[in-house]
Amino acid sequence: MTITRGERPAHESAENQELARTLQRDLARDLDGEVQFDDYTRQLFARDASMYAITPLGVVFPRNADDVAAAVAAAAAHQVSVVPRGAGTSLAGQTVGPGLVLDLSRYMNNIVELDAGSGTALVEAGVVQDQLNRAASPWGLMFGPDTSTSNRATIGGMIGNNSAGSGSVRHGMTIDHVRELDVVLSDASRVRLDRVDEATRAQRATRPTLEGALYRELPEIVRANHAAIADGFPAHWRRACGYRLDRLAREDTVFDLAKFVVGSEGTLAVATSALVDLVPKPSRTVIAVGHFTSVAGAIDATQDALACDPAAVELMDRTILDLSRRKIEYASLGDLLNGDPEALLFVSFSGDDEAELLGQLKRLTGMWSRNGHGYHTLRAVTPAQQASLLKVRKAGLGLLMAASEGTRRPLAFVEDTAVDPIHLTEYTRRFKEVLDRHEITAGFYGHCSVGCLHIRPYLDLTDPADVVKMRSVAVEIKDLVAEYGGVNSSEHGDGLARSEFNREIFGDALYDAMRQVKRLFDPDNVLNPGKIVDAPSMTDNLRDAALPPAEPLRTRLSFEVIGAGAGSADGTGAMRAAADRCMNIGLCRKSGSGTMCPSYMATRKEEDSTRGRAAALVKALSEPDPRAALGDERLHEVLDLCLMCKACKSECPLGVDMATLKSEALSHHHDIHGVPLRSRLFGSIRFLNRLGSATAPLSNLPGRIPLVRRLMDRTVGIAPARPLPVFVRQNLTRWFRRRKNTTHPITQGTVTYLADSFTTFTEPDIGRAAVQLLERAGWDVRLESGVCCGRSSLSKGLVDDAKNKARHLADTLSKATEAGSPVVGCEPSCLMTLRDEHLSLLPDDPAVKDIAGRVRQVEELLVEAIDDGRLRPREDSWLAGRTLVYHGHCHQKAEVGTAATVALLNRIPGVSVVELDAGCCGMAGSFGFESEHYDVSMTVGEDRLFPAITAEPAETVVVATGVSCRQQIFHGTARDAWHPVQLLWEAVASE
Repeated sequence: MTITRGERPAHESAENQELARTLQRDLARDLDGEVQFDDYTRQLFARDASMYAITPLGVVFPRNADDVAAAVAAAAAHQVSVVPRGAGTSLAGQTVGPGLVLDLSRYMNNIVELDAGSGTALVEAGVVQDQLNRAASPWGLMFGPDTSTSNRATIGGMIGNNSAGSGSVRHGMTIDHVRELDVVLSDASRVRLDRVDEATRAQRATRPTLEGALYRELPEIVRANHAAIADGFPAHWRRACGYRLDRLAREDTVFDLAKFVVGSEGTLAVATSALVDLVPKPSRTVIAVGHFTSVAGAIDATQDALACDPAAVELMDRTILDLSRRKIEYASLGDLLNGDPEALLFVSFSGDDEAELLGQLKRLTGMWSRNGHGYHTLRAVTPAQQASLLKVRKAGLGLLMAASEGTRRPLAFVEDTAVDPIHLTEYTRRFKEVLDRHEITAGFYGHCSVGCLHIRPYLDLTDPADVVKMRSVAVEIKDLVAEYGGVNSSEHGDGLARSEFNREIFGDALYDAMRQVKRLFDPDNVLNPGKIVDAPSMTDNLRDAALPPAEPLRTRLSFEVIGAGAGSADGTGAMRAAADRCMNIGLCRKSGSGTMCPSYMATRKEEDSTRGRAAALVKALSEPDPRAALGDERLHEVLDLCLMCKACKSECPLGVDMATLKSEALSHHHDIHGVPLRSRLFGSIRFLNRLGSATAPLSNLPGRIPLVRRLMDRTVGIAPARPLPVFVRQNLTRWFRRRKNTTHPITQGTVTYLADSFTTFTEPDIGRAAVQLLERAGWDVRLESGVCCGRSSLSKGLVDDAKNKARHLADTLSKATEAGSPVVGCEPSCLMTLRDEHLSLLPDDPAVKDIAGRVRQVEELLVEAIDDGRLRPREDSWLAGRTLVYHGHCHQKAEVGTAATVALLNRIPGVSVVELDAGCCGMAGSFGFESEHYDVSMTVGEDRLFPAITAEPAETVVVATGVSCRQQIFHGTARDAWHPVQLLWEAVASE
C-alpha cells in the first residue's frame, strides 16, 4: 500500500477533512493498491476531456478486483460516492465526481487470455484498445469498435460509454462485442454477468443477495414497462444513452446482464474485467478521399459511398484541414491534397481480396464522377499513401481543440447526435441554421456512414451569456434530432452534458423505469450518481467558469497564448493560460507510437503525463499567491519526471509546451529554496566540458574509478552506473584554429557553424565532418565557439543565466555574421534553442529575432549541395548495401521534423534508410545522468529504442542526431551510433 500524503486546502470544511482522513486510513488498511488524497492528485482527477470539473475526495489505484470491492465497501460505509475511471477521456463528464475516483488504468491493465480459436479475449478493465489490438494482430484478429482514441482508451471505459468509432457501420458498438463482465456491485459483492437462459436466470433469482435481486426484479421492470420500452427509445440504432432495457425486452429466451450494463457509465456496477469478442482483421485497406467545395456537398456524396459497402465514411471540414497544416505532426497531409477543399470525405474499404477492394474504389469514383460529387478523388492504396490521411483523421478532435482562443473553446455538448444517414444533409443544414441564429461558429467532422457528426460550437464559458447560449443550443438540437428519429448521444454517452434531458428524450414512463433500474442496482446511490438519471443541470460544474481569476505573476519567459495575450513583466496570467490550454483529451497517455509522453510510458501515472502536469500547474497558478505555490514540493514531484523532450509541443494537438512551463516553474522554486549544486554544475556544462577537454586524458580517469563514482553519487547525485562522456584534447575549436586554409572555391557565401557545448569537446569528429562538407559544398565556414546557447541552464530552471547567454550569443552572431547568412549546427538541442527558447527569453530583442530566422539544419544545406552537384557521394563507399537505422532527436522532431535528415541519409548511394518510431531515448541531457532518474531513463529506452536496435544485425549502421541519444544507445545496446554528417563524410571523402 502506497499513500501519497499532502495538505488539503484550508478552505475545506473540518468535517470533510475528517471524512477524508478516516476514509484514507480505512482504504490504506484494506487495499493493496495506492491511495492518494493529497490536493494535487485530487486536482489531476477533477477533470476529464469534457467541459466539466469536480474535485474528488480522493483517488485510489486498485491492483485487482479485490481492491475495487474493498474501495466500494469503504466508500459506501462512509456514504461517499465512487467514480470509476479509465483513461479519463470522456467527453460528457462521465468520469468526474465529488467522491472517490477509482483509476483502473494504472495497474489493472493485463490481457489475461487471448483465445484465437474462439476469437475472444479476457482483459482487465484498464487494457488499452491498441494494446489489445497489438496482441490480437498476429492471429489476424482485432477488437471491432475503432475509436479515434484507440491509443489510450481503455476497454473498461469503452464498456462504460458503449463506444463505437469509425467502423461502426460494419462492426457496431462495444455492446455488440461483450460476452461476459466481472463486476463489483454497489454492495461491494463481486459477480459475473453473462448471457443466461430462463432456467439459469430463475435459479440465480433465488439467491438472497443483490445479484439475486437483479435477476428477480429486473425482468419485472421490463414486463411492467413493455410499452414504454417499445415506444420510448429513439429509432436510430446507434445509441449510447440511457439504460438498455430495449436489449432485455427484445429477447424472450435469454437474459444478458453483461450487455445491459454496457453504456451505464459506471452507475450500475464497476467492471473489473471483460470477455470480449474479436473480429477478423482485414489484411488490406484502400481509401478514397473525395475533395469538395462545401460540407453539404461532401455529405450529399455519402449515399453513393454507402452503396459501395464501405468500412467507414468520415467527414472532415476545412477548419480541421487548416489546423493540420500548422502542425509539424500532421503537415504532410497538405502535400497530398488537390487544391484547397472546404471538406474531405474519407471512404475506406477493408478486406482480404485486393482486386475486390480496388473494384469498390473504382465503382465509387465512377459514381461520384457521374453524379457530380466533388472535384477530385484521391486514391490511397498503400499503407505509405494512407499514413498521413489516417493520422489526421484520428486527430480530428485534438486539431479542432487547437483552435481554442483563451477560454473560447470548441465544446462537446451537441457533438454526439446521430440520425439516419439518409436525413444527414437536411439535418446538418438545419443544425447550422441553429448555430447561425445564435452567431456561433463550429467545426464539423465525424462518421457520415452512421449519420453521426461531431459538431463542436466555439463558446467561452467564463461569459455567462455564452453559458445561456450553450443551453439554448442544446435544447434546440435535442428537439431537432428528435424530429428525425435520431439520438442525442450516439457514442460519447450522457454524462453531465446530456443526462438532464433524458426524461424529455425517453418520456416519463421509460425514464421512471430507468430510475427504478438505478435504485435496484444501487439503492444507496453510491456508483457515479448524477449520470443518466437524476442529473444536475448541464450548466453546473463548468470547468472554466469555476476557475478563479489568475493573480499577477512576474514570469521570466514569455508565454504566447492564442486569445490570452503574452506574458509580460507585470504578469497577466499567460503562464496559467498556457497550461490551461490542455483539454485533457489524453493523447499524452498513448504508448507504442510517437514520443509524447516518455515518462508516462515508463510509469503509467497520470501525474507523469503532460495533462497531469498541466493540471497541477493550473492549480498552483490559481492560488492566491502563485509565486509561493510554484515552490510547493508536491508540485515539483509532479514536474520532476518531465524529460523536457518537447514532444508535447508538436504531438499535443493543443501545443502544451511543458518543457518551457517546467523551466519557468523551476526558476520560481529556486527563488524560494535556492539552486542545488548539481543544477549549477549542469548549467555550467560548457565551462566544465571545455575544462575536461583541456585536461584530457587525465580528466577521463575519474569516470573509471568506482570510489570516485560512488562519491559523485553521494555528493551531487550523478548515477554511478551511467558512463561519463569521454573528453578529447584535440577538440573542434583547437582543430579549426590550427588546420590549413581550405582550397575549395567559395560559391555560396558564409555560413556560421555553432560549436555546441557537447560534441565540440567529446565528439569533435562530427563538427570536423560538417565543416569539411560545407566547405566542399562552396561555403566559407565561420566557427562560433565562444558562447553557450543556454540550453543546459534552461533545463535546470536557471532562466536568468540562460537569458544572459542568449543575449550574448545573439549579439555576437548578429555583429559577426553577414545579414541573412545561415547559422547551422549538428546538435539539435542547441541549434533549436536559438529558434525557440531564445524567443521566449527575449521576445523583443531584434538580434534574437534575426538569428532565429536564420537558423537552418546543416542537413538542409548538404542536401541542396548534393542536389546541385556541389557534393558527390561515392557509389562505392563502405556504406553501399547497408541499412541505416535512424533515431531522431526529440527537439528536432518537435521543432522542425526529421525530413531533412532522412533526405540526407537517402542521398548516400546504395543505402536503405529506416526511421525508427522509437519515441524518446530517455537520456534527455542531464536527466539520464541523475541518480534518482537513472532507472526511469533506462525504462524509457527499453520501451522501444533498445529492442529496435538490438534486433538489427551487426552490419546495420545506427544513426542518431543527438549527443544524448548516442550516449543512451551505446549504454543500452553496446552499439555505436553515427551522426548523419559523419556518414556523409565517409561517402564523400577521397582516400
